[in-house]
Amino acid sequence: MSKILEKSLRDARKEDKLIMGTKQVLNSVKNSKLIILSQSIKKEMFEKIESDAKKEKIPLVNFQGTSVALGRLCGLQFRISTISFTSIDDANIKSILKDTEAEEKK
Repeated sequence: MSKILEKSLRDARKEDKLIMGTKQVLNSVKNSKLIILSQSIKKEMFEKIESDAKKEKIPLVNFQGTSVALGRLCGLQFRISTISFTSIDDANIKSILKDTEAEEKK
């Protein structure tokens, strides 16, 4: 997984600039800068978040791991299916998207 994503998650969590949980993310899509979805998310929820994000032109990252792995990446002991950043640098967004695309091609 991308080191940039890992660092961005930790920093955003310290600064309280993350929204965690599928329902919370759905309710705050308009305030999001980047949304991360684990592979554990239900198909209906994935499609709903994806369509809302497209309307708002918010980039999505399909995390290549489970909700448990995503929770651990944030330094938490529980599952997290969906995360959105409420504040993140554009440069970091571009780097994360680039790293994710490269990983998906492998």
